[in-house]
Amino acid sequence: MQDVSTLVAQAREGRPRAVARLISLVEGASPQLREVMAALAPLAGNAYVVGLTGSPGVGKSTSTSALVTAYRKQGKRVGVLAVDPSSPFSGGALLGDRVRMSEHASDPGVYIRSMATRGHLGGLAWAAPQAIRVLDAAGCDVILVETVGVGQSEVEIASQADTSVVLLAPGMGDGIQAAKAGILEIGDVYVVNKADRDGADATARELNHMLGLGESRGPGDWRPPIVKTVAARQEGVDEVVEALEKHRAWMEERGVLTERRRARAAHEVETIAVTALRRRIGDLHGDRRLGALAERIVSGQLDPYGAADELVEGLTGN
Repeated sequence: MQDVSTLVAQAREGRPRAVARLISLVEGASPQLREVMAALAPLAGNAYVVGLTGSPGVGKSTSTSALVTAYRKQGKRVGVLAVDPSSPFSGGALLGDRVRMSEHASDPGVYIRSMATRGHLGGLAWAAPQAIRVLDAAGCDVILVETVGVGQSEVEIASQADTSVVLLAPGMGDGIQAAKAGILEIGDVYVVNKADRDGADATARELNHMLGLGESRGPGDWRPPIVKTVAARQEGVDEVVEALEKHRAWMEERGVLTERRRARAAHEVETIAVTALRRRIGDLHGDRRLGALAERIVSGQLDPYGAADELVEGLTGN
């Protein structure tokens, strides 16, 4: 068992090993997880969380690295949570974004962590909210959360970030994606990366047109900007940071930032509660209560919904 209070104190001092151990406790669903979260609760809530998502190959890792460079120029401490697909054999992260962001590896003001999805859908790892809290409490000013390459339905990042950035690239079929419901509806800032390629202007125009068709905004509402970048050459990245800061200021001015963080906390509580209930229900396999309910369904004495109500009442004591 590790001394949680010591780890938290060391993480606050910026010691990467302590941060790594805390996130490992989170990922491994350690018995000390409750103690860790209780210790971090009063220390978190200051970091600006930016989510980056998009289809595979649009340059999410390169863009994330470029944003780290831009924020470090401002003197801000940056945390990066890079979510990768899981290995079907080890369960670990397959791609390892830390390799692709090696230029920041020796910077004490940057902490980069790859996390495996471990089969969790939505583009994020199940432990991402708690890992974000660790980085927040460790003193990061900005936390960049890079998702797995996602499709139009895997948009969980919108519920975990203060600001969501959707990346596209010309010539990758994103023009068709723009017409679909899903991933392109969650963006607060849109980035057309690899803008030195043919078709970048057309992609930006089509995206702008699609956003206009789907608009139902009133006066003063946020209209997502479209920024063109060549992240590999750091071109246009300052404009992305400027767009992010404008969105943050808009949210703070209208109370949207607080609302989003409350919704995020509520979603996290709901997920933890549902997981706990699911675990308790799983423990009932072979239990006499579940067998008795099943028997009453088969005999026609009870319907499945009524049986589920009785089961929930028995588990919750209501």
